[in-house]
Amino acid sequence: MLSDILDGKCFKLVCGAGNEDAVEVERLVKVYYEAGCRFFDLSAKPEIVDAAKYALNGREAYICVSVGIKGDPHVNKAQIDYEKCVGCGKCDEICPQGAIKYHKVKEVRCIGCGKCAKVCSNGAISYVSQEVDLRKVLPPLIEKGIDCIELHAMNDNAAETMEKWAYINEIFDGMLSICTARGKLSDEKMVSQIKDMIFDRNPMTTIVQADGFPMSGGEDDYKTTLQAVATAELVQNEKLPVYIMLSGGTNSKTAKLAHLCGINYHGIAVGTFARKIVKKYIERDDFLTNERVFREAVEAAKSLVTCV
Repeated sequence: MLSDILDGKCFKLVCGAGNEDAVEVERLVKVYYEAGCRFFDLSAKPEIVDAAKYALNGREAYICVSVGIKGDPHVNKAQIDYEKCVGCGKCDEICPQGAIKYHKVKEVRCIGCGKCAKVCSNGAISYVSQEVDLRKVLPPLIEKGIDCIELHAMNDNAAETMEKWAYINEIFDGMLSICTARGKLSDEKMVSQIKDMIFDRNPMTTIVQADGFPMSGGEDDYKTTLQAVATAELVQNEKLPVYIMLSGGTNSKTAKLAHLCGINYHGIAVGTFARKIVKKYIERDDFLTNERVFREAVEAAKSLVTCV
């Protein structure tokens, strides 16, 4: 059961709620499973779940699918206004997913991190929310066999959040996860929302993923991961019957900082940084046939997984 690894301190690989590149996901799951990861967070797409299951090849691991609500950056996709674009190439260079090539967006790779818009001096990049109908998306995935559903509850539309949360509770009796951050919510509102969402749930059947600064984990330093630890502390202080997962800016320094701050977390979810350290390996054409390349990727991943 998923609770078995959460009762310790587990590592969760975040492939990206918006990452719909099945080839990349298969390779990420393959590498991180070999490195010791047993918990994988995926885009809620049948082909992505299939890719992860193919990589696992029947071996024991746990799959979580992530869904968002309007305004959640994880379900945003970049788009370029070519009347404003001057072809400077800054967006191509900054994209951690390689989702922008020659000033064109490859939507399946875009995770909505926002980095490209920040470097665009002409304001040519905006984002479109790809919110999905949970009633169409989730039932087929549950039939395929998943272990957790995560709702990204990051805006201040409480009615929409609770409506979608109620539906997820209605159709799925497994572990649920609330991915929450303080970006659009005050500390008080964030905590209040969590309490409302777990009110009717049994103790320790919910993960609260404390997303300090969503999709910001490109660097490996304490400052980058500070907000993840601070957000987790807010949840811990409430003494709620939930599992606490650190996320958002997480890296190899997260566990150490959490220990120094007295955070009794149950897991660390790493996305951007986890993908970054194996990127040069999994993008190689010979990744699956060159044993040396594969083993180097596994060792890079293991150096992160063992930091939890």
